[in-house]
Amino acid sequence: MDENIKRCPWSNKDELYIKYHDEEWGVPVKDDQKQFEFLVLESAQAGLSWNTVLTKRENYRNAYDGFKVEKVAEYDLKKIASLRQNAGIIRNRLKIEASINNAVKFIEIQHSFGSFCNYLWNFVDGKPIVNHWQNIEQIPAKTNLSDTISRDMKQRGFKFLGSIIIYSHLQATGLVNDHIQSCFRWKECQK
Repeated sequence: MDENIKRCPWSNKDELYIKYHDEEWGVPVKDDQKQFEFLVLESAQAGLSWNTVLTKRENYRNAYDGFKVEKVAEYDLKKIASLRQNAGIIRNRLKIEASINNAVKFIEIQHSFGSFCNYLWNFVDGKPIVNHWQNIEQIPAKTNLSDTISRDMKQRGFKFLGSIIIYSHLQATGLVNDHIQSCFRWKECQK
């Protein structure tokens, strides 16, 4: 890790966080499978630290068939029982059931909008919102945008995706650039 590189302060916890910050967080995602992966991970994170989820990410990838939404949408009671026994993921029954429900709803959005990305990026007119934060304390936990998207998704039947989780999702998938301005990724994520 280069000590001279300025990063968002939250990312300096460990190598896994740094790698996530430097390579993924805030990069605009226009891939439905990646969007689904982040929805599963963000909803699993509810009430826990993101570090907990990051350390289990590969286990999730294996347990959730590489985040192939069509496969997840078909999970049955036997698969749910298997996931609840998997120590490599967060075994909360409600979160697991929500991820399967959300896969079904995700596919419905794909059919209605052509892709989940079309649906989600429409909320920001296809362009990331670039914020100009000077320090981490300025970054909100949720916004009117995340309230609107969360409300719309709940009306469409999604679960475990409240406004705070949705805002985290928007940050992670680059619909919102919340790198602080002094961070080297702030400009890079605008390219």
